[in-house]
This record gives sequence, C-alpha cells and structure tokens, in this order.
Amino acid sequence: MKKKKVNLRHLKPNSEEQHSYDDGHNHSGSSSNIKAYIPAIISFTMLIIGIALDYFDVNFFKDWVRIIWYGIAYLPVGLPVVKEGWESIKKGDVFTEFLLMSIATIGAFIIGEYPEGVAVMLFYAVGELFQNAAVNRAKGNIKALLDVRPNEALVYRNNDYVSVNPETVQIGEKVQVRVGEKIPLDGVLLSDKGSFNTAALTGESKPSTILKGEKVFAGSINLDGVIEIETTKEFKDSSIARILDMVQNATSRKSKTELFIRKFARIYTPIVVFLAIGVTLLPYFFVDDYVFRDWLYRALIFLVISCPCALVISIPLGYFGGLGAASKNGILFKGASFLDVMTKVNTLVMDKTGTVTKGVFKIKEIKAIGWDEKEFMKYLMAMEEQSTHPIAKAILEYKDESSACKASDVTEIAGKGLKGNINSKIVLVGNKALMTANKIDVPTETQSIVESIVLVAIDNKFAGYVVIADQLKEDAKETITALHKVGVNSIMMLSGDKDSITQQVARELNIEKAKGGLLPEDKLNEVELLKQNPENKIAFIGDGINDAPVLAASDVGIAMGGLGSDVAIETADVIIQTDQPSKVVKAIKISRSTRKIVWQNIVLAFGVKVIVMILGAGGLATMWEAVFADVGVALLAILNAVRLQRMHWD
Repeated sequence: MKKKKVNLRHLKPNSEEQHSYDDGHNHSGSSSNIKAYIPAIISFTMLIIGIALDYFDVNFFKDWVRIIWYGIAYLPVGLPVVKEGWESIKKGDVFTEFLLMSIATIGAFIIGEYPEGVAVMLFYAVGELFQNAAVNRAKGNIKALLDVRPNEALVYRNNDYVSVNPETVQIGEKVQVRVGEKIPLDGVLLSDKGSFNTAALTGESKPSTILKGEKVFAGSINLDGVIEIETTKEFKDSSIARILDMVQNATSRKSKTELFIRKFARIYTPIVVFLAIGVTLLPYFFVDDYVFRDWLYRALIFLVISCPCALVISIPLGYFGGLGAASKNGILFKGASFLDVMTKVNTLVMDKTGTVTKGVFKIKEIKAIGWDEKEFMKYLMAMEEQSTHPIAKAILEYKDESSACKASDVTEIAGKGLKGNINSKIVLVGNKALMTANKIDVPTETQSIVESIVLVAIDNKFAGYVVIADQLKEDAKETITALHKVGVNSIMMLSGDKDSITQQVARELNIEKAKGGLLPEDKLNEVELLKQNPENKIAFIGDGINDAPVLAASDVGIAMGGLGSDVAIETADVIIQTDQPSKVVKAIKISRSTRKIVWQNIVLAFGVKVIVMILGAGGLATMWEAVFADVGVALLAILNAVRLQRMHWD
C-alpha cells in the first residue's frame, strides 16, 4: 500500500521549508507550533467531556444531542482523513489507510459506537503528529548539514567587496570571509593561513589549519581573522553542493526490505478489506444467533487493526535514521540500499596510498656515516633546495635552527640525482646508480630497504642516507583489527605502488593478501576474480579517482577523503568525509544497528497486529485494543527507530 501524502495542514506543524519524506508524507519542518495540535486538543477535550457525560448518565446528553456532540468532536481530526481517502479513490488508489480509517470510524458511528469512532481518529491524528516529530528528529543531523549551505559571499568587484548570492560567483574571483562566517565556495587560500571548523562536513570537531595555497571547502567556518580565498569552482559544482544534493536524495534508493513491505502492503490492504466484509457477512450462514451489528463491529475492529501504519512509517524512518546517524559521524550513504548491503560485507579490498597511508612523503630514517646528523642534513637540504621532486619537499621539512648552507654549480644528472658544490666540497645526492657512476661504495644494508632512499656522498666518500616513506594513518592498524571483529574475514590490499613497499605495509598492518605494481585495470581484474565466488560480498575502499572502475564494480564502493574528490562523490556508494579508515568499521556497525531496528519493528508490528486481529474477529477485543494495535504499535516502532539518533558506535 502506498502511503499517500496526508492533506492535514491543520494537524501538522507549519514551516517555511517542507521536507518530502520517503513514504510519501509531506511532513513540515517544525513540530513545536502549538497551533498544529489545536484540532487534536479540541477533539480530545470534547471526547473526554462526552465520555464523562455518558458515565454519569446526564439526562440532556441523549439521542441527537449526543450524536451531534461526538460528530463535532470527530470533524477536526476526521474530516481531513475522509477527504484524503476520497481524493485517493478519485485518483484510482482505493486501498489506502485513509479508506480503512474512514470506513472503521464512520462505521462505528453508524452502529452507535460514537466515542470509539472519535477515539480511533483522534489517536490516528496524534500518531501523525508524533510521526512528524520523529521524522524531524531523524532529519536533525542531515538538517545540520543543510544549514551549512552558505547564503552570501563577499566578492571583490570594482575595487570593493560586495555581498552577492554564492551561485553568481565565477571561478577565479576573490572572496573575503570574516570570522564566524562560512566559506561560500570551494577555493584556495590567498591569506597566509587560516583556522576552520569543518565539523559539519567531516564529522571532526577539531579545527583544521590551512596554509596559503591549500584548498578550502564551502561550508567550513572561518575561526580566526579575516581571510581571502580565490574560487576554483562554481557553487553548483562545489563539494558541499554536491554532497547536499546526494544527502537530500539518499532515500530515493530504497532497501530491498522497504520495497518488499510496500509491495506487500498493496496486496495486503485489499485482502484485509475483503476479509472484513467476510467477517461481517459470512457468520450469517454459520451462526445461529447472528446479529449484524455485533459482527459489523468486529469487522470494524479488524479494519482498524489492519492499517499497516507501523510498517510503512517506521521502516523508512529506521533507514532514514541510519542515514542521519551515519552523516553525523562523517559517513554519507547514497541510499538506504547500501545500508543493507554494508551489513553483509565479508570481504574488503583496499587501496594503499591515501587509504591506509597519508599519501605524503615523510623522513622515516636518517643515517649519517662519519658526519654529525645536523651537519649532514645541512648539506643534503642545500642540494634539495634546487629540486621540485616530492622527495626533496619531504627532506626540506627537516627542522634545523642553525644557519643553512648554500649550494652552487648544482646540476641534475638525469635518472640519477644531483651534483653540486658546498663549502668547496663536491656533493652527490641521488640513487645507487649515481654512486656507482662515481665509484663510491654503498653499504650493503641499503639493499634491504624497500622504501625510497636518498644516498649522499661528500668529497667522494659515502656520507649517509635518508629513507623517505609514506606514513601509515594513525588508526590504520586498529582498523584492520576492528574489521576482523565485525566479521570482515578477508582483507586484501591492491596498490599501484611497487610491490615491495605494498608487501611491507601489508605486513605492518597484518594484512595477509597484498599485490603491488597494479594498474587500475589490474585492480578491477582482481576484484572480478573475487566476485566469481557468490559468497563474497565485497567492499572496496579507494581514493575515488584512479580506482573509479573498481569502486563501481564492487558491491559497495567506499571513497576515502571524498570531500575534495569529485570522482569519489560521483562513483562511490559511500563517502567517508575524513581520511580515517576506521570510519569504515563504524559504517558497518551503523548499518547493522539500522537493520536490527528495522527487523525489530517488522516483528513488533506483525506480531501484535496478528494477535489483536484474531481476538477482534473472535469478539474478544474492543475498538480500544484496535487503537493500540494500530496507532500504539506505530508509535512504539517510531520510538524504537528514533533510538538510532542516540546510539554510539565507538
């Protein structure tokens, strides 16, 4: 049964912004406006007064007075539902919950059960309000992300800064951002440095420091001083705009559970209607003391119980809660379907550089032979100042407070390294081929080093070496251990880096299977081989650029550091907004918690409904039990789904 949009404007809170909920409800943004509850309050007050007058058997409260009183009590909450049921019938969608509620409550009036008729519709209306509040609560984390959307930009035009809509800013324009303001568009920092709060984008509360020339992202909050940036993307192409679009449309990809329940409800609802007709009429042929009113009452109870509200509301809400909880933790799922698939992942394939390593060269070891380390590094740094190679950049990060040396007559020897003059000494900096060409003996210990190594000779004597290596991320080792604990038994590393380095990193992380020196198509072939075993549910983690084919081919493609990667956002199914591989473990845990709560709701809804339906058909349950089975179970399921917003997965 497709749950149509309820036209209950006076039953639902008003808001400037309407959010479209996955099951078709058009829930408003705020549930705090007391006006939304006035119709329910009026009906509730009149119902209580009516029940009291009935209880004390007040003389004037008889016949038409009683009918009119309960009729007025019914209208504020019942009229919108009846109207919506009629509109659905005109559109060809007959078997909706609105039809069921209308038949049950109007039927209750026909047989004289006025308080029950009002009560059923009242609790349904209150349930709608609670559902609305629950949806808004589930949307809270994602709404926080939506609030990051910048609404103005101070752009330098005609020798002055003017405030404009970010969507009108062009690439290459200079934008000023004051303290406490949001970065309006992606760009590079023109100021010397800046401190930014990226919590809404990455889930990390720790401020990040950005230096001149480095990237800044729209939605980050400037924390320290007035800064200037140069835009590198239009607003529609910025990372935040694309992430927002992805999050807003995340529920369009429904899980198999959701699709099954919706298909089931379309078959289930008409069956229930015809069963209710059968409960009313068939006993006439089998029961001696058949009383039409009694069996009609049982059928009406049957109809009230049968409304699948708890299922069509709480199941999408459960998945939506999972999506919201994940986004709060810096993990973006592109749809509820990937929450489902993530629960089944048992094989993880990962890239190396940028996934478990930082992707930045750092000095790992310095070995000076016959020289003081600082003096040795002065000579090396003087030479590397002449180079633009990434290794040179890593060496120049060495901290030395003493005065630097100056190199002269520096020449580059293709494929080997550098040769120059420092303090009247000939200095050679490069690889083993450079040393061999100059007949300089190199210690045999260097042959076992698999990382990048820079050899140094001073005045034709070997002076030492520096080992340069990519650094493991802080949480890389604990991630592998945690993955095994959550049932990911097979972990494989595939890298384009040379095999010796890949194997060493794999040993450090206790990864049993690893292959290096692979092209993108080689990685794809490895994943395709794993997919030949139908028992393997494969997740691939990569940077989303070179690994795009593998991300697309795996059951779940996960992009690390996707905030700055357009290809990652386009290709991957799950975006980890930080560079922390441990977030993958958290994504699995959130997915499993979501699925667990969804199945709890399914069992709760079906179990209670079946029991009360049997009791109702047998005349052992009243309309009040029916109300509990319908609205009560729906509310319990909603409260269960909302628990996702308070869970922690550390």
